[in-house]
Amino acid sequence: MDASNLPAYMAHLGATARAAATRMAAAGTAAKNAALLALAQRLRKAGAPLAAANAQDLAAARAAGLAEPMVDRLKLTPQAVETVAQGCEQIAAMPDPIGEIGDMRRRPSGISVGRMRVPLGVFGMIYESRPNVTIEAASLAIKSGNACILRGGSEALHSNLALWRLVQAALAEAGLPQDAVQLVETPDRAAVGHLIAMPESVDVIIPRGGKSLIERISREARVPVIKHLDGNCHVYVDAEVDLAMAVAVTDNAKTQKLSPCNAAESLLVHAAQAAGFLPAIGDVFVAKGIQMRCCARAAAILAPRAGVVAASEDDWATEYLDRIISIKLVDSLDEAIAHINRYGSHHTDAILTTNHPNAMRFLREVDSASVMVNASTRFADGFEYGLGAEIGISTDKFHARGPVGLEGLTSLKWIVLGQGEQRG
Repeated sequence: MDASNLPAYMAHLGATARAAATRMAAAGTAAKNAALLALAQRLRKAGAPLAAANAQDLAAARAAGLAEPMVDRLKLTPQAVETVAQGCEQIAAMPDPIGEIGDMRRRPSGISVGRMRVPLGVFGMIYESRPNVTIEAASLAIKSGNACILRGGSEALHSNLALWRLVQAALAEAGLPQDAVQLVETPDRAAVGHLIAMPESVDVIIPRGGKSLIERISREARVPVIKHLDGNCHVYVDAEVDLAMAVAVTDNAKTQKLSPCNAAESLLVHAAQAAGFLPAIGDVFVAKGIQMRCCARAAAILAPRAGVVAASEDDWATEYLDRIISIKLVDSLDEAIAHINRYGSHHTDAILTTNHPNAMRFLREVDSASVMVNASTRFADGFEYGLGAEIGISTDKFHARGPVGLEGLTSLKWIVLGQGEQRG
C-alpha cells in the first residue's frame, strides 16, 4: 500500500497485523519451526545482497557525519548475519511455550484451575541503528505466535528492507501469513506517532534505542510499553578479590565492544584493593584509549597516566557508549550498593569478589534486571542467556524484566476444567 497517505497506511498495517495474529496464535509448532529454519537458510544464502544493502546505509551514515559508535551499530557483518541465523535455529530447537498449561489445581468444588500460556497478539517494535534487530524481533514473534510491526531507524532502512523480505519469504515457505511480520517502509518519523497510538491494532510497544526516543514513546504511547532508558552498567571490585580475574573481567566488560547497552560505564573499587587494582586496569585502559573520569582518590592513584580527568556528579549517572569510564573508590560494600542503586539505570551490574556472603548480598540488594558475580556485564544478552534471541532488555518491573525472549512475548490466561460443576 502507498505510504504517502500515512494515516491510511499505518491503519492498514495494523489491520493486517491483527488478522495475521489470529492465524499465528493457532499455528502449529512444526510450521513455526519450519519458518525459522527456512529463514536461517535464506540468511546464509543472501550474503551478497545483504552486504550491498548494508553498504548503502553505511555510506549514507558516514556522509551524514554519524559518530563512529553509531556507524558501528549499523554494520551487518557476515558474523552478525551468522549470529542471527544461529539464533533462528536455537529458537526453533526450543520448546514451544504457546498452549502450555501449568499450575493445575483441583478445587474442593470439583473444578480444576490452571493457567495457559498465550501470545500477546501484536507488538510494535521501534528501534534504531542495528539491523540485526529485524531478525531477532521477527524470529521471536514467529515462535511465540505473535504478529509484529517493525519500525527500524531510517539510517538502516535498506538493510532492514532486505532482511524483512527474507522473513516474508520464509513465512510463505512455511505456509504462514506473510503479514505476521511487517516493516514500516517509510522513513517518515510521523509513522512512530501513529504506531504507538493504535490500541485497536497493537497490544504492546517495545522501543529499543536512545534515551530520547524511549522517553518520547513512554510519554506519548496509548498502549503498554516494555522499555529500558539507558544502560549505566557497573562493575564493583570488592575488598576480597582475585586481582588478575578482576582486571580481565573489567577490561572485557568495558572494551570488548563499546556501543552495546550492557558495556560497563562505571567502575567502583573498594579502597582496600585500590593500590593493587587501579594501576593494573589503568594501564589496560591507557593502552586502549579509554578516558578515565575519576573521583579525587582514584585520580591520585592513577595519575599521571594519560586520560585521567576529574569526574563530575553527572558522570556517575552517564551511559557513554564510548571510550570513557567513570571510576570511584568506595569504603564498603554498603557504599557500593547504595551508589549503584542511586546512579545506575537498573540494567546490569556485577561484583567481582571471592567473598561469598558479599556476593549473595550484592545479588539480593542491587535493584537491577541482571546482577552478576565474577562475570562480565557483556553477558547480559538473550543469546548468551540461552533465549535464542532477545527483543530487548527491559528495566521495567512489570510483565518482563531483563532480556526479553519468548516468554516475555507471552501472557497467561486462567483456564477452568469441569464436569458440569455448578457454584452453590
